[in-house]
This record gives sequence, structure tokens and C-alpha cells, in this order.
Amino acid sequence: MPSANTTRSWSCCRDASLRFVKSAVSTRRLTRRFAGRLVVDSLDLEVPSGQIFGFLGPNAAGKTTTIRMLAGILLPSDGEGSVLGFDLYREAESIKRQIGYVAQHFGLYDNLTAAENLEFYSRVYGAADPQKRNSLMDRYGFSSYRDVLAKNLSGGFRQRLSLICALTHAPKLLFLDEPTAGVDPGVRKELWDFFYQLAETGTTLFVTTHYMEEAERCDHLAFIHHGRLIADDTPEGIKKALTGRDVFRIGCRYEPEVVTRARRLEGVEMVNQFGNTLRLVIARKRYDEMALKQALGLGERPEVSIERDQPSLEDVFVTLTSEST
Repeated sequence: MPSANTTRSWSCCRDASLRFVKSAVSTRRLTRRFAGRLVVDSLDLEVPSGQIFGFLGPNAAGKTTTIRMLAGILLPSDGEGSVLGFDLYREAESIKRQIGYVAQHFGLYDNLTAAENLEFYSRVYGAADPQKRNSLMDRYGFSSYRDVLAKNLSGGFRQRLSLICALTHAPKLLFLDEPTAGVDPGVRKELWDFFYQLAETGTTLFVTTHYMEEAERCDHLAFIHHGRLIADDTPEGIKKALTGRDVFRIGCRYEPEVVTRARRLEGVEMVNQFGNTLRLVIARKRYDEMALKQALGLGERPEVSIERDQPSLEDVFVTLTSEST
């Protein structure tokens, strides 16, 4: 997997000229409004070529709208930006020819076979090479499924076919909008193995996800909330956003009264229950373990454990999105 500092240069051809870019995506104050409503607000992004870039945010945060602008589908309302060196306003068609885009609900044709879907999209992208299509089928495990109708494929194989269709023209940048939503953990691992392989060949991947363990796999992350960028760093760097806070892990099954007490404590910034574990983010030096146990009304319960912990990406994500609500 490429390192977080990878800055390979890639070229893209346009009008017989060669364009070299270090950043696959670069935006300044990128903004989009719908009927006067601000959906993406002054977004600054820099995505080095060859990285797996994670773009995270709650539902309706502006992620898909941002991708649609970067993919040349939707014009920005304001700001500036380029994708693979092409201007978002003046060269949208050139952008479309150089990228791949797997939307949340990719438009597979249910009554076409897997091979027919791939042939259709390869012709749309101007890459009608049967040998290359066969190679993609073999590489991504479709040799035995090429004649199966898309509607009869499992969810995991539909996602895999969507990915193959977006790769027919060997794009330099691949947008993946929640590519593993609704598939089982085994399929998710397979898809991420494919993503790593693509990144190793120099393809830049711009991925949205709600899974924090997937975010950990990315070289770089950006968090967006209400259309605004609230964090932008490596996964390890983003965890440092909670410097100056204490993170506590409490071994305690879900009890509404304990959660209520926790939310009322002075300095508490996040309360999050994971099964039989309650996680708290608190302004530093407010409590030690024993004082916190007493404050939560758990002092007489020896089975309840309280320990300090290192921040997780989920801790940061929930804390930052709560702060900016």
C-alpha cells in the first residue's frame, strides 16, 4: 500500500499535449448551493496522486455533491478546482474521460449479463477492447459469472461488477461512493484488496465510507460536516485532534441512567455506547478513574471497569461532528 506521503506524478493527454499533475484533486473554496441552500461550503482539498483518500461525513454532509462536482457532473456555484490537472468549469468533459465513478447505486442493467454490462460500459468509455474486458473478468473473479444476468448476482458480485465497469478505460482517478455499503465483511475485505492493488498501480482512489475500520486503511482522510471541512490529515494525525482530552473505556452494559449521567457531567464532549463498552471523551484532568466511576453512580459495582484509552477515529468523528452541529 502506498505511504501517506506518496506524491507520484501522472500524466494525462489532452489535444495531443502532455499534462503532468502531482495532485489528482485540488480545490479552493469549492462551494455548491441548491435553491439558495449551502450544501458544500468553501471546501479546500488536496489529494496527491496515487493515494487512497478517504472522504467521511454524516449523511447529508455534502459528500456525494462534492464528488459530483469533482467528476464533472455538477458545476460548482463558487470557488475553483482541478481534477487530474483539468479545470472543473472549463474542462468537465476531459475530466469525465479520465476518471471512473462507482456511485452508491451504480447503474447496472439487470437484464444484461455481466459480460454484456461490461461491454456496454467499455463502449461508453471508448475502450471497446474484448481482450481487455476478458482480462478484467479474469482478474476480478468473473470467469464463471460472465453469462449470469446482473439481477441474479449477489450484492457482493454486483459491487464487484460495478467496479470492473468503471475500470474499463484504465482511469487515473477512481471515485468510490460507499462502495462496500450493504455487503458482508468477507466481500468488503475482497473489495479492499482490489483497492490496494489499484493503488499500487498508481491509480488514485477517492473513497467515501461510514466504516471507521475502512477509514483506517486510507492514506489520508478528510472529514466533512454541514458542507464544511472539519479535519484533514492522516488517520494517525486526525486522532491527535483529541489532544487535550481524556478518553475513557467503561466496561458496562447499556443502562440509560448511566448514559444520562455521563452526558450531564461537566467537560464531557462525547458519549458513545459499543455493546458492553461505554466510551467517553472528557476535557482533560476533570476526573481520574475512581472519581469518574463515582460520578456515574457505579462506585459500588466491582464488575464495572474503567480505563483510559487512546482515541479512535470513531471517537474523533463523533466528537468533531457533535461540536460543529
